[in-house]
Amino acid sequence: MRIFFTGGSGKAGKHVSTFLAEQGHQVTNADLVPLRHPAVDDLRVDLTDAGEVYSALAGLARFDELDLPAKPVYDAVVHFAAVPAILLTSEAKTYATNVLSTYNVLEAATRLGVRKVIFASSETTYGVCFAQGERRPLYVPVDEEHPTVPEDSYAMSKVANEVTARSFQARTGFDIYGLRINNVIEPHEYAEMFPPFLTDPALRRRNIFAYIDTRDLGQMVARCLEVDGLGYEVFNVANADMSVAATTDEVRSRFYDGVELRRPMGRNETFYSIDKARDLLGYSPQHSWRDVLTDPHAS
Repeated sequence: MRIFFTGGSGKAGKHVSTFLAEQGHQVTNADLVPLRHPAVDDLRVDLTDAGEVYSALAGLARFDELDLPAKPVYDAVVHFAAVPAILLTSEAKTYATNVLSTYNVLEAATRLGVRKVIFASSETTYGVCFAQGERRPLYVPVDEEHPTVPEDSYAMSKVANEVTARSFQARTGFDIYGLRINNVIEPHEYAEMFPPFLTDPALRRRNIFAYIDTRDLGQMVARCLEVDGLGYEVFNVANADMSVAATTDEVRSRFYDGVELRRPMGRNETFYSIDKARDLLGYSPQHSWRDVLTDPHAS
């Protein structure tokens, strides 16, 4: 596929864009900062400028496309570009950048007839991650039906983007899938970051004790590209286990006492449900911090 990938130079984007290229796709990285990877084409695009977005999506990706009999079109858009968290710029700038860029990408893509758009939403939409003070989910495991009522500008922008995406899908009938991506972890970060998580699970409360390995995130995007006909859907994206060594019973007792348990859970199962992605996309995460570190509970 010929893929227009926004934000391919970011923490998650650099892994997913190169993963897709390694799978044989032609990937154009639309970003303000070049990735400079030999398998990915870089194109500097300000996504808050509607004209730039439309021009980039309608145009060429590299010089050898000049030799084709006709200008090629993009088969899919993967939209990861965003101000990626709070406290990086003002709240107003975070919201405005994320909402406007997503609108521009969706409008240009659908008007140009791109029938598959995958966009990055966030775990923060559930209102737990960046809440002032402690906020607990209404029930566990947290699935895609859980209310999304955040209070911070970043998560608000992601909820707004989901509404925008659903509207564009209703207008066009195209496939538009939103990924509520949990805390993105690069493989080298297990050894660097996770040892404290194994001794103090409270450090992971705001992430609902979950995480997503960049390699499994790549698999998730690939599955979204391969599965057609779902219309508009949002999916939680996480690994199958928790990012802490405590068991689910221990986490529930300490952090979720009184929170409704919707179904029985496995001993180390994530509280950030990925059942929907498994059922509709065949998503099957392959990686874990347990591949790198020793589980203190292991016998």
